[in-house]
Amino acid sequence: MHSVLDELAWRGLVVQTTGREALGSALADGPVSLYCGFDPTAASLHVGHLTQVLTMRRLQLAGHHPYALVGGATGLIGDPRMSGERVLNDVEIVNGWVDSLRSQISRFLDLEGDHAVTMVNNLDWIGEMSALDFLRDMGKHFRMGTMLGKETVARRLQSDEGISYTEFSYQVLQGIDYLELHRRYGVSLQYGGNDQWGNLLAGVDLIHKVEGHDAHALTTPLVTKADGSKFGKSEGGAIWLDAELTSPYAFHQFWLNAADADVVKYLRYFTFRTQEEIAELEQATEESSHLRTAQRALADDLTTLVHGEQATAQATAAAAVLFGRGDVRALDEQTVRSLVRELPGAELTATTALVDAFVASGIAQSKGAARRGADEGGLSVNGEKITAEDLTRELGELDALPGAHLLLRRGRKNAAMVRLVG
Repeated sequence: MHSVLDELAWRGLVVQTTGREALGSALADGPVSLYCGFDPTAASLHVGHLTQVLTMRRLQLAGHHPYALVGGATGLIGDPRMSGERVLNDVEIVNGWVDSLRSQISRFLDLEGDHAVTMVNNLDWIGEMSALDFLRDMGKHFRMGTMLGKETVARRLQSDEGISYTEFSYQVLQGIDYLELHRRYGVSLQYGGNDQWGNLLAGVDLIHKVEGHDAHALTTPLVTKADGSKFGKSEGGAIWLDAELTSPYAFHQFWLNAADADVVKYLRYFTFRTQEEIAELEQATEESSHLRTAQRALADDLTTLVHGEQATAQATAAAAVLFGRGDVRALDEQTVRSLVRELPGAELTATTALVDAFVASGIAQSKGAARRGADEGGLSVNGEKITAEDLTRELGELDALPGAHLLLRRGRKNAAMVRLVG
């Protein structure tokens, strides 16, 4: 690799630029001050944001100065979606989300040293701007034809919902951000997802018109899965970076279940493995895909990056137990809680008979079915097989796992977690 731009391009992270040669020269001559914006539309980032966060990390490692903007102002407005007006959140809620996102982003970047990240909030300048300042000083530089031609705006205008002036103005606000960061810190590169190309160009044009300076823009791909579905979404919703919203176990499983057609692409986008290492994993996938070597590398790398080495070890241990291969008694309380999130279960008192627990948890359809399962040697509690006689015992007589839990299982595929209460 000759430059960080070559590195990004090899990884498939460059879709559009305002000028490849000029940007490459600027990055080579560096250091360049650059920024990416993150709007606080939830209390956590999800895996769809990882492309941007880790691209910032790559640019920082290459010796450039990153500015991570969490939009306390733009988060109150919302970038227009392809369909439907956004629900405007309360100021207090958005402010709380700003703090959460700043904390999350900071974990991936160097906070000290010559290339330390600077966290910024556009509420600091947009919040002080009057309506007249907005219209006279900024609005006059934006042409309606260009704004109406933006794909999202054009589609919304043709829809039954239309688009409000509030959301229509979003592209002006993002342009103001780039201008303000250029003035304050000399920022000359903004990057974002490819759906942000129009917004990025608005900032480039504004800087040129107001300051007479050239600026750069770069877009990264919108990552989708092999089936075309949006990346970062599953049947249960987004895969969050917050461990309270998506457990490290579920996070690890998400990457472990990546399709063979996707895994090499994800390794390039989301890990810091070298070209040679990824080529080896690609070959392993082609030759022995059933071993899922590349998926395990991807899952381990990203879970460790986001949640730490201990969380990766816990996720691996929890998976082994869940699929009937590990010792549940070796798990700590945090890992047991991860299993609780993934399994059906019930809360029962210590005086509940074990046979009733199997029924209440859904492991057995009836007491008779539970007894037949025990007679056949198919039932277990915390990894130990039980007899039909054991089913008469009360839950309080059994040795519980951390957090007062009992893992009930029928065979290897059917499991539930019962918690003792009262």
